[in-house]
Amino acid sequence: MSHTAPPAQYGSDLAGLIAGYAFSEGRPGEPLDSEQAALWLRQPVHGEFIWLHFNLANVAAERWMRTHLTLPEAFYEAHRGGSRSTRIEQTDGQLLAVINDVAFSFDLTSSDIATLWVHVDERVLVTTRIKPLHSADQLRAAVKYGEAFDSTINLLVHLLQDQADVLTRVVRQTSVKVDAVEDHLLAHRLQDHRAELANLRRVLVRFQRLLAPEPAALFRLLNKPPRWVRESDLQDLRESTEEFALVLNDLAGLVERIKLLQEELAAKLNEQTNRTLFTLTIVTVLALPINIVAGFFGMNVGGVPLSNHPHGFWILVLLVASFTGLAGWWAFRRQQG
Repeated sequence: MSHTAPPAQYGSDLAGLIAGYAFSEGRPGEPLDSEQAALWLRQPVHGEFIWLHFNLANVAAERWMRTHLTLPEAFYEAHRGGSRSTRIEQTDGQLLAVINDVAFSFDLTSSDIATLWVHVDERVLVTTRIKPLHSADQLRAAVKYGEAFDSTINLLVHLLQDQADVLTRVVRQTSVKVDAVEDHLLAHRLQDHRAELANLRRVLVRFQRLLAPEPAALFRLLNKPPRWVRESDLQDLRESTEEFALVLNDLAGLVERIKLLQEELAAKLNEQTNRTLFTLTIVTVLALPINIVAGFFGMNVGGVPLSNHPHGFWILVLLVASFTGLAGWWAFRRQQG
């Protein structure tokens, strides 16, 4: 079956379809618009499978899916406030996946998380989202550049790998920032990076919580997959989840490294604060004899000693200097002790 490429549009079409492609084994995907997709669903082509990517911000998308697709109600319920944790689970012999990813922006380290809902069966892959995601955009780019896919599971595996690639780049860029803070710390160029480190740690912990797949659902799927899933596809899925687990381990290690830097930075800043307070204490102690003597001799009362002595000023200077020296010796002796 030959497909005529639909005209280029910005965003989704009237049915909420962002992108649609028909695949046959070993051949690049051919573009589909919503009308061609509806025709294909009514008369499936032998040896082909399709991918339909919808924008849920378009209210016509769900209406089109309910009209032309046979999707479980759990798929629609997931859109309306189900669990947003990343997972892949089996429902009535089909696969339902929720994939969280970094929202598409020019700043790859953005902390905004977007969700992609995925339905997979033997012939149709349906993905829906509200906000653009990096992983979905990379899959579209791969299809446009002519990459061939053998099954709907291959497309799902590519999505998971793209998600892992995005997270890897986030970890790499964050590591560069953490390295810079660590270099400043090792070079004794002490600066208050606590706010920056706290923000990086908060973002990474959020990624770790939302992007890590639920292990129980994934374990059940890998042990009891649907009958239509080929062994080679199941192996690809297993390898992609293992790769993603490695990325999450790197992320966890980076979080722990940031935590140690925060503790060391806090300790050094506390030490610097203590030295500053000690210096102020020394100044106060050294000024104490002068203030006491000046207070006594500044009283406007009779009988002030040495008021008529010819060398009274120098006697007081010697007295104040002696007391100041004793106070300084006592303060530094306590510091050394």
